[in-house]
Amino acid sequence: MPQVLTAARTAIDRGLAVFPLPIGGRVPEPGWQRPATVLPELLAGRGVGIGCRASHVVALDLDVHGDDDGRGVLAALADRLGATVPETFTVATPSGGLRLYFQAPMGCTIGSVSGGHSPLGPGIDVRGPGRRSGGYLVGPGSVVDGRPYVIAPDVPVAPLPCWLAERLQGQR
Repeated sequence: MPQVLTAARTAIDRGLAVFPLPIGGRVPEPGWQRPATVLPELLAGRGVGIGCRASHVVALDLDVHGDDDGRGVLAALADRLGATVPETFTVATPSGGLRLYFQAPMGCTIGSVSGGHSPLGPGIDVRGPGRRSGGYLVGPGSVVDGRPYVIAPDVPVAPLPCWLAERLQGQR
């Protein structure tokens, strides 16, 4: 699975810590936080997980399911605030969503929130470093149900904009 190692190396080059996921799976083994590494070779024959705490990132998972349009909700929020969503390292999900990775501010305790409970609005799940182990994401190069997670675009991880950090601070 050379595409998995290539994608893992790209994620590592962007400052992300990876850990193995079961082939074709989204759920890591217990204790997944400990093996987060910058050595892609440890993933041979596995999927790629990204540990938010070890990577010091906050990721916005912009879902596209039914009436939920995370991309549209985020764009509307930015427009309403007169802000912009910076270009950042992004992974396209098999369901048509996007995962935007942002460098977390120092001392960040932004936690993970999903299922429509995000302060950013419907269709936007948040994965963050939290207070303890932090959240995780299925990373680029992973294949679930025969469909890949693809880097799009491959640019540096941008700092989390203040207007987003203000809305997300205090999540556990």
